[in-house]
Amino acid sequence: MLEYEARRGNGCTFHASSRMGNWGKFLSTSVRYAWDMAPSRIKLNDTLFRRGDLAIALGLAEGGTEVSAFWISGAFTHIARLWPLVLLGKLCTLTLLHVSFFDFRSIMHVLTFAFMLLVDGVLIFVPRGEYFQNQRPHIQKWLMLPTVLLSGMAFSLLMGPAQFAGPLSLSLAAEVAVALLAASIFGDRRLLGVSYFLGTLIISIIQGAGFAQIGLLLSCIVVMLIAAVRQAHSDLDRAIVRHQQDLRAQRADRLLQEYEQSGQGWFWETDRQGCLSYISETLAGTLDIADEKMIGRPITDIICPGDYRQGGGERTLGFHLSARTGFSDIHVRAAATQDERWWSMSGQPVFNEYGQFHGFRGSGTDLTEMRRSQAEVKRLAQFDSLTGLANRVQMLRSLEDAVAGSQGRTGDCALMMLDLDRFKSVNDTLGHPAGDALLRQVSQRLQRVVGERGLVGRQGGDEFKILLPGRHDRTALAQLAQTVISSVGQPYTIEGTAVVIGVSIGISSCPHDGDTADALIRNADLALYAAKGDGRGVHRFYSAEMHADAEDRRRLEEDLRYALAADGLHLVYQPVVSSGTEQITGFEALLRWNHPVRGAISPAVFIPIAEETGLIGPIGDWVLRTACRDAAMWADDIRVAVNVSPIQFANPGLPATVMNALAAAQLAPGRLELEITESVFLNDDEGTDSMFARLKGIGVRLALDDFGTGYSSLGYLKKAPFDKIKIDQSFVRGAVINGSRNSAIIRAIVSLAEALGMDTTAEGAETQDELALIRELGCSHIQGYVYGRPLEAGEVLKRQESHGTLALVEGFQSSRPERKTMLRTIAVHHDAHVYTGRIRNISATGALIEGLWHVPEGTQLAVEFNESLRADAVVRWSRDDRMGVEFIAAIDIASASAAPRSLAS
Repeated sequence: MLEYEARRGNGCTFHASSRMGNWGKFLSTSVRYAWDMAPSRIKLNDTLFRRGDLAIALGLAEGGTEVSAFWISGAFTHIARLWPLVLLGKLCTLTLLHVSFFDFRSIMHVLTFAFMLLVDGVLIFVPRGEYFQNQRPHIQKWLMLPTVLLSGMAFSLLMGPAQFAGPLSLSLAAEVAVALLAASIFGDRRLLGVSYFLGTLIISIIQGAGFAQIGLLLSCIVVMLIAAVRQAHSDLDRAIVRHQQDLRAQRADRLLQEYEQSGQGWFWETDRQGCLSYISETLAGTLDIADEKMIGRPITDIICPGDYRQGGGERTLGFHLSARTGFSDIHVRAAATQDERWWSMSGQPVFNEYGQFHGFRGSGTDLTEMRRSQAEVKRLAQFDSLTGLANRVQMLRSLEDAVAGSQGRTGDCALMMLDLDRFKSVNDTLGHPAGDALLRQVSQRLQRVVGERGLVGRQGGDEFKILLPGRHDRTALAQLAQTVISSVGQPYTIEGTAVVIGVSIGISSCPHDGDTADALIRNADLALYAAKGDGRGVHRFYSAEMHADAEDRRRLEEDLRYALAADGLHLVYQPVVSSGTEQITGFEALLRWNHPVRGAISPAVFIPIAEETGLIGPIGDWVLRTACRDAAMWADDIRVAVNVSPIQFANPGLPATVMNALAAAQLAPGRLELEITESVFLNDDEGTDSMFARLKGIGVRLALDDFGTGYSSLGYLKKAPFDKIKIDQSFVRGAVINGSRNSAIIRAIVSLAEALGMDTTAEGAETQDELALIRELGCSHIQGYVYGRPLEAGEVLKRQESHGTLALVEGFQSSRPERKTMLRTIAVHHDAHVYTGRIRNISATGALIEGLWHVPEGTQLAVEFNESLRADAVVRWSRDDRMGVEFIAAIDIASASAAPRSLAS
């Protein structure tokens, strides 16, 4: 066992032995670390001995818990082993002095000799026994003292004056010689020697010895007693120090062992050749090399070769080992392990007192989990956790690198911004987990399509990016974009449900569309906005006009904010007429904005801006208050209808807003009708049902607007408390044209509403023939320009004063199919003659033709558009060189637009 020295901050020095063999001297550093880790510390001052206690120092009393009196009890076994020499000395002395062992003439002599043998036998055998050794040290001392006293008394009795004929001086010399022999065997246990001499003194006094003999024995006792006291104090001090050292060594050894076993660190040692002479068992267990095979191998065998990409830790470690310099916290990768492991190693060279190098000793910690955590943090910082694609940060960094190029020149690259179409409906109907699964499948398809040509990343939500380094022509980019659109548009299977979505793409390229990352992102985003505005599912390249449109949109947003604050918006009211009584039953409030510079701006333009910018909330509140205030001045049986956007409907404060508007205008709740579109059912949840219940609890009427144009099913009609269904104008327009299916759709909606006990309103009626058809189909209410254009609040009051609630029909008599402007040459056949004419506009049922003068009305002729299309027609009117013709049968306008045939002159 080695002893090694460690120093604490309080300056004390101690030696400790450890189980760790050659590793021990590194304890000077490791103990300090382990000591600092200990949850509690035992201070040395807490165990200091009370030096004034003489009995404890002499081993005659219990020494407490500070230290075990091993220095006392440990000598008794050695005394017992050597005591036969004392007995032999006694026998030899008796023989030389002619003292008989057995004098049967004196029974007392025989008993004394037997008693001496008995006492000495006890001293020889009892201290070696288990019972004696199990006693506490001070008890052992008390057992030894009287036994030694009796041994001295027995020998003195045999050597008494009456037992030999020689002079007294010879007897005294013999007794002192044996006593000194016993004292030499007692060694540092001088108190036993005092006890032996005391026994001799007692017998000498009893036998009436002279003053010289008694004085000699007393002087020996005093000298030995003084030496015993001093020796006891010295022994106890040394024992306390040794005990404290042992405690520290055990504590340090235990802490080091626990530290190793905890897996937080380990220790190593090499010889002067750099070969391992010690390695912790915990470290050895992680390597695929047996413990016995590791000792003697170079330490570099357990470390992978250095790699500049990995930090070069092995090369740095090798430098320090060869240079014999200390090192700290060098990161290296472990060799001979099943999985990749990283260590942090520290070490110091070891020199002896003559400055000779003996090797290295050091410690290490496992960095594997820390590096894995760092790698995971780095991955999360650069990659999207859901799809595994590059995230916004990495895409921006990669784009900046691609734009920076090399040698100070702007690089070539292309950027695609992607936005999924109809993803929100999937997320809302199937749930967010299904939406996440869909995003993962989309990302996989994008990676397959792009491959090694570029980097695919997720911007966030349902937006993605594709970065294509290098120069790319527009044809190749368009082809790739179309491939992406086609791939993403293929059906998906999510939780057993078939899902179909689309994607819109905006494309910008560097340096044509910008030479900075921000410019490319902004311009690609503008192109994406244009693609979504063009019907979605398409791609668009950035153009300068898009930037102008975005700037115009931004200015329009600012103007809208100002108009809202400066009362620049106003309402107009379109009458809703009962089809049975021709009486006005209500008005729909329509929002209008007359821009001071641009003039009237369509709601289709500024309402989407208001929804995107959050202005729809305050605008909707203003519309509600204004409409209720205006309706309060109308007849009591006239209702007002107000459109509510899905964003307003999702606001929990909508019922409070409605009640405040009704209360401020003193308007009965039954006179307010809220028009809600089918899009509110995309979030069909408890919140939607609760909102319907709260609104109906107020007493207002609810109308389902634009019925049949949304994405929801008919299931919501079973539970939604609607009072009216409004048939979208797209079904009304063209319903009177022969072959149109719109009338059948209107009839079906009317039947559905009647079965559910709801009213119906047909929107967009513009002509009297449409009005007649709607009445015939059974709609309860009609709304449209056939009753005139919407009126301002003041005009509504004037009309009520002049005509009451009677509705006035103002529309055209009949409707006509949609016309298309066209300027092309045709051939007109009449009575075997062919004339050349030009078509100005055309519809499926007629056309405006010019180039033929004064053609009589009712003339029948044939219009030849091309070799495959020829239509018979009748002239309905004619002025100068223009005439309007009606086709006998409807034609396909697309076929009429094909290239014309060669015409006669």
